[in-house]
Amino acid sequence: MALDHEVARQRDEEEVSTATVVAYVLAAVVLFGWFLYGWLVLRQGFVNSIGEAAGTGFALLLIVSIVGTVRRSRR
Repeated sequence: MALDHEVARQRDEEEVSTATVVAYVLAAVVLFGWFLYGWLVLRQGFVNSIGEAAGTGFALLLIVSIVGTVRRSRR
């Protein structure tokens, strides 16, 4: 039983790499730019621009989730 708690603690204490943080910040900046481009340049409306940026963000999260699952299953 104590072994299970130690393994769970080790999984919780995994640090996030600098490359991961940089990739997430870059994705957030690109999504914000995509929102501004749709709203101000294409003039497609505020709500539509938010929806498009949110949809793109969810698609990126889905891709990250799939890649993470594949990488974790190979360990």
